[in-house]
Amino acid sequence: MEIGISSFAEITPDPRTGAVMSPAQRVREVVEEIALADEVGLDVYGLGEHHRADYVSSAPAVILAAAAERTQRIRLTSAVTVLSSDDPVRVFQDFATLDLLSGGRAEIIAGRGSFIESFPLFGYSLDDYDELYSEKLDLLLRLRESERVTWQGQHRPALLDAAVYPRPVQSPLPVWIGVGGNPQSVVRAGTLGLPLAVAIIGGMPERFAPLVELYRESARRAGHDPATLPVATHSHGFLAESSQKAADDHFPAYAAAMNTIGRDRGWAPYTREQFDAGRTLRGALFIGSPAEVTEKLLFNQEVLGLQRFMLHVSTGTMPHREVLRAIELLGTEVAPVVRAEVARSAAPRGAGTH
Repeated sequence: MEIGISSFAEITPDPRTGAVMSPAQRVREVVEEIALADEVGLDVYGLGEHHRADYVSSAPAVILAAAAERTQRIRLTSAVTVLSSDDPVRVFQDFATLDLLSGGRAEIIAGRGSFIESFPLFGYSLDDYDELYSEKLDLLLRLRESERVTWQGQHRPALLDAAVYPRPVQSPLPVWIGVGGNPQSVVRAGTLGLPLAVAIIGGMPERFAPLVELYRESARRAGHDPATLPVATHSHGFLAESSQKAADDHFPAYAAAMNTIGRDRGWAPYTREQFDAGRTLRGALFIGSPAEVTEKLLFNQEVLGLQRFMLHVSTGTMPHREVLRAIELLGTEVAPVVRAEVARSAAPRGAGTH
């Protein structure tokens, strides 16, 4: 089982001091976080694409390329690429270049995004939300299949035997489908035979089990072997040496982030009660000690049959040293135990005995 980190590279006010770091400092911190994740043995680092003042990750491939030069093994992915408002040709070229720089460690998680700022920014209408995504995903997949492409759609100029370079090390360049809870998106991923990444930021894991089964059934019906198609989940979280420290340290930042988003979406103010409920075994927040996060991750793996888990560290601005410590704990104390237990559970009964 693969275990990794995701981030949006936030530059929100520190709730304890009110200070806001510079974008330059935050970008350097993200590269340092990726380097540490590689050093402690984590498998993947994902960086989300956002076009807002409170994030500095409008061009994830650029930051990931910087990290490629400081890492050896960790896979580097978007989380997600907002494909609906981007140009698939440039997305492919950016991540093919990242693949070359990293020696074949690049991935794309293509999604529709959780914010809408990129649509007017790049001249697209939300009325075309579904059609844009479907059309651009089709083109992206065509681009990774062949260096010469003939293609026509409604929302981008046609390509006539167009050559698209550079070509990546990996063939094909991995493309995952990132979803929230949309069954249509899950069916699309299964039908296309693409890996699935599910964002779980609220609700019990059991609630998402039918969605994962729908994905696997859609893959079967389309002639794909579900056993070859990995499923990942992504959830908010934070680690510290003790459960109480993780909760008390992270709550102010998490609540500030949720309330900022909530003001735009009409949510009620976020409470400590909601936070603590989310930290229980069946809640969506992986915030606690290494032992708690290990138990919760194993429970989610059992319920959903995961091949990858990405912990979103952190939601809201936290001191850099605490973020680094959370990454270190995930890599050194959680990941080895989870991998060993998953491998043990998957081994044939009686294996290794005489």
